[in-house]
Amino acid sequence: MVWKNARNEALFNGLGDPEGYVFTCINQTAVREELEEESRRIRDVRPFMCVLRLVAREGDRVEKLTNTQISLLIGKGLHEFEAQKNHEVNEFRSKMRSFCEEKAQKRQGLPWQQWMEYSFPCDLEPCSAKSKNKKKIFINVKFENCCLDNEAPQEPQDLPLALMRSALKKKATVFRSLRQEPEDYTLQVNGRWEFIFGKHPLCQFKQNTSSLWAINKPFNIHLLQGSRVNADEGMKVSVRAGLYHGSELLCKVVTSSEVTVCSEPLWDQKLDFDINVADLPRMSRLCFALYAIIEKAKKPRGTKKKNKKADCPIAWVNTMVFDHKDQLKTGEFLLSTWPSVPDDKSELLNPMGTVEKNPNVDSAAGLLIRFPNILPHPLYYPPLDKPHLKRTTPFFRFVSQKKMYTKLKEIMDNKNHTEFFEDEKELLWKLRTDIRDCYPESLSKLLLITKWNKREDVVQMVSLLESWPELPAIHALELLDYSFPDPAIRSFTIRCLRKLRYSFLFFIIISFLNSDDELLQYLIQLVQVLKYESYLDCVLTTFLLERALANRRIGHFLFWYLRSEIHVASVSLRFGLILEAYCRGNIHHMKVLTKQNQALVKMKALNDFVKSGSQKMTVEDLRLCVKQESYMEALSDLLSPLNPSVILAEICADKCRFMDSKMKPLWLMYRNPWPHADMLGIIFKNGDDLRQDMLTLQMIQLMENLWKKEGLDLRMIPYGCLSTGNKMGLIEVVKNSDTIANIQLNSSTSAATAAFNKDALLNWLKSKNPEDKLEQAIEEFTLSCAGYCVATYVLGIGDRHNDNIMIRETGQLFHIDFGHFLGNFKRKLGINRERVPFILTYDFVHVIQQGKTNNSEKFERFREYCERAYKILCRNGTLFVNLFAMMKAAGLPELTSFKDIQYLKDSLALGKSEDEALKNFKVKFTEALRESWKTKVNWMMHSLAKDNRP
Repeated sequence: MVWKNARNEALFNGLGDPEGYVFTCINQTAVREELEEESRRIRDVRPFMCVLRLVAREGDRVEKLTNTQISLLIGKGLHEFEAQKNHEVNEFRSKMRSFCEEKAQKRQGLPWQQWMEYSFPCDLEPCSAKSKNKKKIFINVKFENCCLDNEAPQEPQDLPLALMRSALKKKATVFRSLRQEPEDYTLQVNGRWEFIFGKHPLCQFKQNTSSLWAINKPFNIHLLQGSRVNADEGMKVSVRAGLYHGSELLCKVVTSSEVTVCSEPLWDQKLDFDINVADLPRMSRLCFALYAIIEKAKKPRGTKKKNKKADCPIAWVNTMVFDHKDQLKTGEFLLSTWPSVPDDKSELLNPMGTVEKNPNVDSAAGLLIRFPNILPHPLYYPPLDKPHLKRTTPFFRFVSQKKMYTKLKEIMDNKNHTEFFEDEKELLWKLRTDIRDCYPESLSKLLLITKWNKREDVVQMVSLLESWPELPAIHALELLDYSFPDPAIRSFTIRCLRKLRYSFLFFIIISFLNSDDELLQYLIQLVQVLKYESYLDCVLTTFLLERALANRRIGHFLFWYLRSEIHVASVSLRFGLILEAYCRGNIHHMKVLTKQNQALVKMKALNDFVKSGSQKMTVEDLRLCVKQESYMEALSDLLSPLNPSVILAEICADKCRFMDSKMKPLWLMYRNPWPHADMLGIIFKNGDDLRQDMLTLQMIQLMENLWKKEGLDLRMIPYGCLSTGNKMGLIEVVKNSDTIANIQLNSSTSAATAAFNKDALLNWLKSKNPEDKLEQAIEEFTLSCAGYCVATYVLGIGDRHNDNIMIRETGQLFHIDFGHFLGNFKRKLGINRERVPFILTYDFVHVIQQGKTNNSEKFERFREYCERAYKILCRNGTLFVNLFAMMKAAGLPELTSFKDIQYLKDSLALGKSEDEALKNFKVKFTEALRESWKTKVNWMMHSLAKDNRP
């Protein structure tokens, strides 16, 4: 605003770039403060005097400006990272900055072909394996008097000073000449070019350390006291502690004594665990639960039963036993707890939860614990040896070798077999090398039965893992679950995922999915399993950043998947650090993302304006607001967050509106930059969590890809959907479509009878498609209806009323609004309103049969489409189960544990033969058709409620 007004002043041309200046003030502590963050309000700054001074930036202006831009973009001030005063945070920031800036430098030196591959990655349609005839695609690129992008390779003298400075600080070459390990030294800069090397402070300990495996003492901790504990008077509080490796309990849970409730309860008690220090696995985590004990009502006289006690959870917290440097922790730690508890109240401990402390330290309950000093010097987890793996001998409990391997095959073939009896565990461990050689995809089963509290077995398993064949993504993804935290397993998994390498754009052999497309297909899950990582620096983080910095499309979605959850306290630090690293490695992409972020801020302001109107707001009021200069500038000329390949040109204010629902979503229309192309539309929602819709649409997209791979194109419409913040996001507008409810209501005189008008859909299609196009429209309807029947059944999609199913004018049917899935069907007054496995009404059949009651041939073809599609999904059932399992960390209300995934296992008939699975589906198909009248009744009730809405 200052620069805009200054344009009319005489000396305006004497000013530099606005970004080279900053506002300053004198704060309440009499210190001069630079106001870098534009999001801060004056009343938050509270200057000592009501004066702001605009001055040229001091120091490294480029660095300060970049830090400010990153803070605004990621929604988290970088000063918060510095305020942590945490060695792990500082080391991670330093390492990731060097890594990302190095990638940026390499990208700047790319030839133009590879630079184009990064900036505009190819987006190919998946196709059938039958069509893989090695045809090549040639792309002709023409440049017309324009710069490719402001990220075109620059000359060395144009590189930011910070990049050159980081290049000069490379330590690797120096240490090669010294023949020393870089970790043993620190680097200090004295003056401009003088480097001073000195021994790292930790190095003095390494000469005196003892092997952890030589300590055969029981592991223990000291529980000192609590703080800010909130419970009713008269209760007693206690602490339960468990030692876990992933989901496996390493030894018996230990419980403290019960003490009287007060704000700072005192225990001062040693908690001994039934495991030796030598047997602690590297990723051991301590899980604590703070709970109150409630005395139940006394029993009547004459009963011999004692009064029962009930445990009332208060809080939980987890912490690692080893630090990020492999050192066994010692000394006191104040653990700030999390107030929420697992859904299963019978389990007070939450091993799946984060190991981060609650940042809200002023109000959260705290536990003060002390790790013992076992020896006067630190203990490190030792590097694992590589023992010689001998061929296993026949298992003695089995009569013959044939019987032994028959039993092994039975276990391996059962995809649903994850809980084992003791004799089965013994068999699997005895035949572990046979599993590697014959059933490598069953690695997860072997890892589940490994005794991680026995160091000899851990060494054997890690050594075996080094010779394990690389797995395809469908099996490797499973190993990123929190049940498999060992670093060797995580490294092996990323090694498998690295096979999803980037392929050249200009001479591409057509395939099912190019590697980056496949990685994008799983990116939502890969971001979620970051929450299971115990330390900031991990192979998964490095892998994701590496791929994001090599492909701008991956970088775009990685940014928004992380940015949308920056408000979540348990991951705010981790996600913020990764976002900072990505921004530093892609300064130019920041400008594009900043423009999108500014547009989203304006959309939220518009939505708040519509919601908070003192009087009934009209569409005209919204349009007048959009036409303001600040809104037009922010909302126009940006790349769509839903799809960075789509340009949202000028916003068409006269076409914008808000929708008639509780959250008043905005319907925003944009001019298409391509001549004679249709307008583009997006829906902005504020108040609804779109992550479940994102997951469902991702699964529908995956299904479509699998079907196309098998030569079956069911004309699905997995429209774009993106969560961009806390209950905020965007949805793609599917043009030229309408809901079944509207079509039925518009063709009937009464809302009560609209749902039973079987001719409404067919007549609507006839009106939109002349005679020569009608047959094609009905074929589109038939194919898409088959696809969504199978997809909604497999995913257990609920709340399927006629306002949640739409049809395009071309005939494609598609579903929207996926607020309920995995069999969580909608109920009202305790009555299940949805009583069919999927929606297949007689008006759908009427369209499929082209309005002819005796056209059974068309219907049988539709049935064959459904059965074929279902069989393809069953063959890939493990992939869907794994992807849903990886989403447990997302905190979706209908997906919090393995129990929620049981519906998916049943619908995909995991563990059953293809014939058995198909037989079950045929029963469901018949049931859906026979009971479709119940669907129509439900639709009638919905139409009546909609018609009576004020």
